[in-house]
Amino acid sequence: MLELFSIFSKGGIVLFCFQGACTQILSSTTAVNESIKNVLIQGSSSNTHNHKNLTIQLKLDNEFELVFAVCVQKVLQLSYLDKLIDTIHLEFRDRYKNELKDGTLWLNGCDFDSDFRTILKRIEDEHRAAKVQPRAMKNFSESKKFEKTATANKAMFEQDKSVASTAARLATAVMGTSEPAPAPAKSDVEIARENMRKKMAAKKNGKKKAVTDEVTEKKAPSKKKGKEARSWEMGGKTTEGIDFSSPPAPGDANANLKDESHLKGTMSGDLSGFNEEEEDEEVAEEETTNGNGGGGMFSFLKNINFSTQQTVSSDSLVPVLDKLKEHLTSKNVASEISVQLCDSLESSLVGKSYSTFTGLNSTARQALSDALTKILSPKRRVNVLRDVMDAKSKGRPYVITFCGVNGVGKSTNLAKVCFWLLDNGYRVLVVGGDTFRAGAVEQLRTHVVRLANLYSEESVQLYERGYGKDPAGLAYEAIKYAKERRYDVVLVDTAGRMQDNEPLMRALSKLVAMNKPDLTLFVGEALVGNEAVDQLVKFNQSLIDNSTTAEAGTKSVIDGILLTKFDCIDDKVGAAISMTYITGQPIVFVGTGQQYPDLKSLNVKSVVSALLR
Repeated sequence: MLELFSIFSKGGIVLFCFQGACTQILSSTTAVNESIKNVLIQGSSSNTHNHKNLTIQLKLDNEFELVFAVCVQKVLQLSYLDKLIDTIHLEFRDRYKNELKDGTLWLNGCDFDSDFRTILKRIEDEHRAAKVQPRAMKNFSESKKFEKTATANKAMFEQDKSVASTAARLATAVMGTSEPAPAPAKSDVEIARENMRKKMAAKKNGKKKAVTDEVTEKKAPSKKKGKEARSWEMGGKTTEGIDFSSPPAPGDANANLKDESHLKGTMSGDLSGFNEEEEDEEVAEEETTNGNGGGGMFSFLKNINFSTQQTVSSDSLVPVLDKLKEHLTSKNVASEISVQLCDSLESSLVGKSYSTFTGLNSTARQALSDALTKILSPKRRVNVLRDVMDAKSKGRPYVITFCGVNGVGKSTNLAKVCFWLLDNGYRVLVVGGDTFRAGAVEQLRTHVVRLANLYSEESVQLYERGYGKDPAGLAYEAIKYAKERRYDVVLVDTAGRMQDNEPLMRALSKLVAMNKPDLTLFVGEALVGNEAVDQLVKFNQSLIDNSTTAEAGTKSVIDGILLTKFDCIDDKVGAAISMTYITGQPIVFVGTGQQYPDLKSLNVKSVVSALLR
């Protein structure tokens, strides 16, 4: 049972307070004050603290400067506290979003008691029901490994069938109607028997017919043949059947498009997070709980001798922290962040006593996990679907601009975002703002044709004026066109450019300053590691230096990050941490494949888990 749940600002204004058991209200208030002192004033990385016989858990909202605090008795060990505080956080933000932006909530207060009690009762009931029903063991056929194996086998079988049928079709088209294969050669015994049957049939009919002895002919020496030209299996003298360059017949514009109707409805609502395999998480948990505390990145903590030193000192942690820095650097974590994480770990361990390695390992893992979660929690939260609805209610389109260096996948991931928005019922206008690269407009046109075939031509359209045009003016005309025809979202593609090319960076700043997009996304590759951090910093600084608007005096900056090829980096996720830490901007999307549904949101817990492995 809860002792206390409170919502207040970082300035100390209490917006909501729920008193539960009320057995230790004075101690609860003191405990909350101690936690505030540790987190907000002293900058502790852990959001969970103990005070006497009470446990206090805090959650910070950096966008609206709010603090959510829950206080329970330490002996209760309530497992649903994380779910409760996250649910209350989202519900409170969504309900009082406008009042928090306007600042009227501080003056008028809020009536959140009934909503809080409803959510609390629902979560407690779910917790009790889960405790009553024992967890059933999963069969292998129900695990994700079985699904992955079955799906891979099915895909390989379908691919083999497709390759075989395609080879047969192309061979028929190139070589013409194939002749039947020649019959296998007959043996000497079979030829002799056939000759005997022919002679008997001739005598029976009273006719004498000469029969050539095929055995003799076969054994007769034949003239030696010369070398024959090789006949390739897929060869031919014509390209008929494999030439698709000619335009389709009138009224059959989508004749060469494959059926992709099964993709519709797969991305409705908010994007799902990019998760690690369930089995990998179970193995990691076993490694940290079995034996002497497990292995992985925390195995080098065993160098501390517990038989002679019960209290951890700074000197004993020096070699341990050096190895930790090397481990973090190997996973593409920036040097500055590695030093900060090591300092946070040192402050959590020094001066405390541990009788076993297991206790030390658990404390170190929790301290690093809290510090990484704090870094990956951005200063502002981007909810694209909510912002699109707000813009639509105001009668204007929501504008997203994609920028980045060459070849990172801006156009491809723009198409993925377009598919996601179409799947949620919005009309999208795609702007061919890359007027420099040959084939850029044709690439977008191909995506738009496929999406229009999947949905409708009224739902998605390409706005382009060819090559050599001014991208800033083209985007301005496209936004005006979208507003007149009531499109909900405008996606602006831009040409790839290196971060050190000053003329091209000034052109990008001009586009952003003139059109003031609602969201400017930097598209970067997760594969290049800290090179993407350097690109992001220079792109952001160029926008700040070159695009100060005269009307409002504000500066255009990168509003969010789209990381591509995130499925190819395994556990080297340090670039995501570095980019969020340096700019303070959220990672809005991550690309995880080459198909339209391969677009996910960043799952902070899976990133932290991968880094701690």
